[in-house]
Amino acid sequence: MAVQSKPVQQLTPLGAALAGALGGCFSTAVVYPLDVAKTRIQALPSDVKGKAKDQLSMTSVLLRIYKQEGILGLYRGFGATMLNTFSMQYAYFFFYSLVRSTYIKRLTKKLPPGSKLPPLSTVAELLLGAVAGALAQIFTIPVAVIATRQQVGQVGRPEKAKAEGSSDKVTDDSFMGVAREIVEEEGVGGLWLGLKPGLVLTVNPAITYGVFERVKSLVLLARGDSSTKMGPGLSFVVGALSKTLATIVTYPYIMAKVRIQARSADVEEAEESHQELPQAHEYHHKHTKHVGALDILARVWKREGFVGWYQGMQAQITKAVISQALLFMSKEQFEHWALAIMIFVARLSARYH
Repeated sequence: MAVQSKPVQQLTPLGAALAGALGGCFSTAVVYPLDVAKTRIQALPSDVKGKAKDQLSMTSVLLRIYKQEGILGLYRGFGATMLNTFSMQYAYFFFYSLVRSTYIKRLTKKLPPGSKLPPLSTVAELLLGAVAGALAQIFTIPVAVIATRQQVGQVGRPEKAKAEGSSDKVTDDSFMGVAREIVEEEGVGGLWLGLKPGLVLTVNPAITYGVFERVKSLVLLARGDSSTKMGPGLSFVVGALSKTLATIVTYPYIMAKVRIQARSADVEEAEESHQELPQAHEYHHKHTKHVGALDILARVWKREGFVGWYQGMQAQITKAVISQALLFMSKEQFEHWALAIMIFVARLSARYH
């Protein structure tokens, strides 16, 4: 019973990472069709958005995907996204727990004996989260690129069929098939498309968790509660508010990153300059230069103004908030499960050694 009552205090960084990864997969799986819809909306070029704004609501996109592709269309790229979510969440929670615990230990050593460490400042939480997010991005972004291409499908790759002279060409949309396609067209570096905006977007989870920890501290202080935990309902509300704020602040770069990884920005660039995209085998030799995030934002600003930067944000917030709130709400339960898994593995390992 003592083990189950204080799982957070007994979890190592490895255990915290496992709990976060399991919770992330659960929350993402619940809202996955919304994830596909918001990715399709974000990947559309600016000119398409301007002509079909009435068709860009999440509901209309979900209905269109279901009508054209069936139920499987709503789960396109599910396996890759789960792998991406697990690896990203695992890496983030692992690095976050490791960096945060190391930082706290260093601060504790500087305190007088018996004194209690005050809560970390919001700035400190943001910086720790940013460092953890940057490390996680570097190691996991190839899976995110593949997952994005799978979610968008041929909707985001009309230029490939055009370049090869056949719109009826059957393509391999499996995880390894998409990976091979990216490497063949753009070299190994293509698997790290969107890394720069991805590094900028490390402030998103940093803001989310920083705000969550700060609001959590204020709520517990106002209640005069010595406990370090909130109930599932309160965790849901605070998690939703935290993620909404983070999404509003970082959304323009979120949109730009999706369009870089889906290569819809490259298509738009080629159309504007009246150039044909090179054949697949020419990409590696020509070292094709991809459109950057700032270029995308500048083009959208020119065409649609400030509002264009937030096109599709409603879909992003709906998906992100529900997913993040579910993650916060179920975090403690997954910490119990992660602890149980680690105890089971430790016992199993001890038995065979």
